[in-house]
Amino acid sequence: MSYKNLLVHLDDRKACAGRVAAAIGLAQAHSAHLTGLYVAADLALPGGLRAEVPAEFLHTLREQQEAAMEAAKQDFEAMVRKAGLSVDCRTAHAPAGRIAGIVAGHARYADLVLLGQPEADARGEYATSGAEDVVMASGRPALIVPYIGARKTIGRRPMIAWDGGREAARAVNDAMPILEQAEAVSVIAVNPKDGNHGQEPGADIALHLARHGMKVEIQHLKVRDISVADTILSRIADQDADLLVMGAYGHSRVREWIMGGTTRQIFTQMTVPVLMSH
Repeated sequence: MSYKNLLVHLDDRKACAGRVAAAIGLAQAHSAHLTGLYVAADLALPGGLRAEVPAEFLHTLREQQEAAMEAAKQDFEAMVRKAGLSVDCRTAHAPAGRIAGIVAGHARYADLVLLGQPEADARGEYATSGAEDVVMASGRPALIVPYIGARKTIGRRPMIAWDGGREAARAVNDAMPILEQAEAVSVIAVNPKDGNHGQEPGADIALHLARHGMKVEIQHLKVRDISVADTILSRIADQDADLLVMGAYGHSRVREWIMGGTTRQIFTQMTVPVLMSH
């Protein structure tokens, strides 16, 4: 099993280079085609106000967008040129509020989409990220690459956050191409709930992975003083894991997705790439 079609979201942030580097590494490891996608944010103006904006301003704005799109495309092509990969680069325009939907739509024709971790603003606060919307709405697994970057290789020592739920099961299945190439796989169940596990939490999923030829270690922990997310992040550091695999939990309300607490905290505090499925 392997990925054959990867999509990486391109933007103007400095962290984009690390995201593309991670995408190149995965594409090389799986002999996959790699697509870059840059979506420019159109100026959002009410219909009546738009008619009052000078045409010269709108023309200049469009020229700036086209220049940014071309720069992103050239940067992407420069990075992948030496990798000897099958690649293409796509660009599109959309209102800022619809960019995540455009990315999610393209992601449905890929095996895996690579996205950037949301970054904090000057006050250290995290706004709702388009990446979160893609994870929740695309119907495809997403690899979220930290804005601090990723190691040269991803998935040699992955950790699975296992709770026995549907989302976690899907994430494990979606991560199989990476897990099957791992040196060792760690399964961690934090505060396991009755009914979601067998007699020993994590044992059944570990047996499933072992039948795929993986070397698996199981941990189940009960914690009270710190959150589930903090426990997982601590174990990642202690065990030098280079990838976290987990289900993305949340629910929808009118026109937006709301992530669950553990998913949201991992999203904002991740130290290694996280493969999420919803």
